[in-house]
Amino acid sequence: MTAPAPAFSAAARARHRASLGGETWDVLVVGGGITGAAAARDLALRGLRVALVEAGDFAEGTSSRSSRLIHGGLRYLETFEFGLVFEASAERRRLLSLLAPHLVHPLPFLFPVFRGGPVGYRKLQAGMWLYDALSLFRNIAPHRMLPAAEVRREEPRLRDDGLVGAALYYDASVDDARLTLANARGAHEAGAAVVSHAAVVGFLHDEGGVRGARVKDCLDGETVDVRARVVLNATGPWTDALRRLADPGAKPRLRPTKGVHILVPNERVGNRHAITFRSPVDGRVMFVLPWGAYTYVGTTDTDYAGSPSEARADPEDVAYLLTSANAMFPAARLVEADVISTWAGVRPLLGPRRDAGEGLSASATSREHDIWWDRSGLLNIAGGKLTTYRVMARQVADRAAAELRSHHDVEPGHASTADLPLPGAPSEPWKEFEARIRGAAAALGIGEDVGAHLARAYGEDAEAVLSAIEGDRALGGRIVEGHPYVWAEVAHAVRHEMALTLDDLLVRRLHLFYEAPDGGLSAARALAERMGREEGIGWGTEEVEAQLRAYREAVEETRGFGGVDNTSG
Repeated sequence: MTAPAPAFSAAARARHRASLGGETWDVLVVGGGITGAAAARDLALRGLRVALVEAGDFAEGTSSRSSRLIHGGLRYLETFEFGLVFEASAERRRLLSLLAPHLVHPLPFLFPVFRGGPVGYRKLQAGMWLYDALSLFRNIAPHRMLPAAEVRREEPRLRDDGLVGAALYYDASVDDARLTLANARGAHEAGAAVVSHAAVVGFLHDEGGVRGARVKDCLDGETVDVRARVVLNATGPWTDALRRLADPGAKPRLRPTKGVHILVPNERVGNRHAITFRSPVDGRVMFVLPWGAYTYVGTTDTDYAGSPSEARADPEDVAYLLTSANAMFPAARLVEADVISTWAGVRPLLGPRRDAGEGLSASATSREHDIWWDRSGLLNIAGGKLTTYRVMARQVADRAAAELRSHHDVEPGHASTADLPLPGAPSEPWKEFEARIRGAAAALGIGEDVGAHLARAYGEDAEAVLSAIEGDRALGGRIVEGHPYVWAEVAHAVRHEMALTLDDLLVRRLHLFYEAPDGGLSAARALAERMGREEGIGWGTEEVEAQLRAYREAVEETRGFGGVDNTSG
């Protein structure tokens, strides 16, 4: 029997980091977003020696700043990208039913139609039939066309003026950060050396081109030369910057665009469904989406020329989203003071070819992906969308495997990620599993809402968190009142999810950064002190203070628009 992989822990990160310079890897994957993490998993499952390095935390960039949707891409029907919709629909079904049912959940959408609007009732109905057909009529449920009276019953606070009817259809919601984290953990469990907070600062070359990278540990400042037969650039919006590091003459391939979302209390909006609509400002397709006790609105789609690390929601972005949401829910009268938090991500879209697509708006730019070799010898992947991440990862892994087979006398094995559940995916039906975890949490006296959160965040690992609470009931206390996050999750994040900084913990593991009005600052010191005592962390007083300063700055960058300061509390 194969021994289980060691825990995906901070301590394991230290071991992986120490191994980077000790051998020549088959593939070095640069970038720990969804595509890089999934590619590393795919390659490692083929029996290859794989190292993955990420300059920040897993999913710290675009992969945790999305619209949190796994969807077929209804709006891509307008641009006749039927192949993309078909592929995305198949991946949505696979994630819901097998790969990650704890992270991906059915979400009902309403697409209302208004008199004089750009999409008429019959045109929308035809589009819905096509959408169902491209999913081979195997979506969560078939669409329904609702008359205005039924729409009013379903969404009583939706704009009524000129309402003709709506389409009710299904896509899915996802915890994007945790989906990425599950893939990174899957890579680790398949044997890859997975190292976050490790940045590529240069490349190693031989007569054949790029043969590795110089990697700087962002935690201790040390550098190491990592040699590899293939180097894969999966850095999303940093793709062109990394390509220029390998070859200063590399021509840009990306057209980066910024997507901004705002989070507000659900009670202020009152939406019961996800709402698809066209913004009255510029006509682009947008969403008003439920997220537990919250509603978030997005997204913008504007060209972006700055550093992806510095992408932020600006007052104009927030005003645009508020205006758009208020047009659909006029009684909400949302203002800047209602905004709990914001997030902004940079999409690594491919720029249009010189012979096609010139003058396209940002939102009309294709979401297709491309895989290519640079003259430097760097293998690159960019473009695409979250929903089809697994297919993208498989395709780029195929390209890397073909190179290893042809030029390096390495024979990769076979891996099928299409039917291999991600770590944490429960083996029993989702509804039964969630009910069991909710019941176990209630029996411990910590609340069914905590159980629901644990089931959705950790899947089968929720039982380990509950076991820790059973051994020490104080660990079942809520970190911040009104939120389902409990103290047992702090140690779990370090010992089983490779959380290395306070930002890692509060932004991408617990999400208090977005959901608490103060971003979790009221509990930040206690969290940092507790986290700092864990193996693989070991913070002294000075480092605790440094973590707190950095985290406070991050919180303040996502709050306080229009003179409103939501960071106190």
